[in-house]
Amino acid sequence: MRAPCTLEPLAHRGFQLLAGGQLASNVGDAAYAVALPWYILADHGGAILLGTVLAAYGVPRSVLVAFGGHASDRWRPWNVMMAADVVRAIAVAALAVISATGPAHAVLLVPVAAVLGAGEGMFLPASFAIVPSLLADDQLQAGNALTSSGTQLAALIGPGVGGTVVALVGPAPAFGIDAVSFAVSAATLAALRGRQRPQPPTGAGPGAHLAGTAGAAGPEADSRSQPVTLRRLVSSQRVLQVILIVTIAANLSSGGTSEVALPTLAREGFHVGAGGYGALLAAFGAGALLGTLAAGQARRARRPAMWASAAFLAEAGFLAAVPFSGGVVPAAGALAAYGASNGFGNIVAITAFQRWAPPALLGRLMGLLLLASFGTYPASVLLGGLVVHDLGAPTFFLISAAVLAAAVLAGLTQPTWRSFGTENPAPIPLDPSSQETL
Repeated sequence: MRAPCTLEPLAHRGFQLLAGGQLASNVGDAAYAVALPWYILADHGGAILLGTVLAAYGVPRSVLVAFGGHASDRWRPWNVMMAADVVRAIAVAALAVISATGPAHAVLLVPVAAVLGAGEGMFLPASFAIVPSLLADDQLQAGNALTSSGTQLAALIGPGVGGTVVALVGPAPAFGIDAVSFAVSAATLAALRGRQRPQPPTGAGPGAHLAGTAGAAGPEADSRSQPVTLRRLVSSQRVLQVILIVTIAANLSSGGTSEVALPTLAREGFHVGAGGYGALLAAFGAGALLGTLAAGQARRARRPAMWASAAFLAEAGFLAAVPFSGGVVPAAGALAAYGASNGFGNIVAITAFQRWAPPALLGRLMGLLLLASFGTYPASVLLGGLVVHDLGAPTFFLISAAVLAAAVLAGLTQPTWRSFGTENPAPIPLDPSSQETL
């Protein structure tokens, strides 16, 4: 029997190694996500200290994510990913030692968080850019679904592991699990080296075109008649501008919701311990896993932007329901539905973006998109700490849902976004000497 299309990329040994290593790393990250807030909150650090540490992680991640895309294009994704994993393994091991030897102090946690954020910023664009080098275009959405499913599966397994470990023996061993997971990821990357497919020539092959620019005129039309650098692409392509603006707006409050409001709601609203908080995160992970797998199984959408927008609007509704659901179990159900909508919409949107992006600029474009996603994180977690402290976690959930819905609806007013991914214009002639960043 022919395997479901979602599993077809696993026939490639290189993709198996990538997916396996990222699954291990993400399980460790999920355990870390439980251990960090509990380590800080349990020692009376409070929401302000938690927000400060998370901001210290988010600032360098945001600053370096664009440079990570540039580095991925210039030095190849594999090299960037390997270096980032090694550095993060050392940093999380140091965090395990810190948490085992005393209470939470900003003077120790902030530098470690900054190193971890920098490593993540370098790693993420390369992790998206390497997938098209391992798979054919017709397997790209399924491959994205599988790698993202590994993240969601880890979000399902990791919080339970992390919550149990933290409840039984404290946060330090949970941080140790994360350090080991980075070492496992580095080992799989070492085995992956040399298994990537040659990339198409600059300006040719899958992804070496722009989509969703029906009736292009002016700068958009001009971009097809002259070599295109990243700066020129951003300035001339209306759909790219819309994507970046909507992404920034949609993420304005997401970090504060997941990293500050949710653990505070679990601890002070639902009165559950680390295990209960881990269960809430696991519910989100289960839903996101189902949504991601559904996207991988789905056929290529004729109007991917519309499908993604519908999923994100549903996500906003489920997010608003979480604090008012009446208890831990219904809140977990709302989080599962929220995760499913998020997982489905992200896979459809990211795959359309990868197919749209010219291969020679894919790392930098992914870095730019991730910068738009994560650039608001430091402000979001700091704002989350302040709002949750003054107005409570439920209020911040409502703010986050309203901002997400408004961003998506604003994007839908733009024809270039509504038609994104529906056409295949002529390839863009790129400037192969371009190494600039914005």
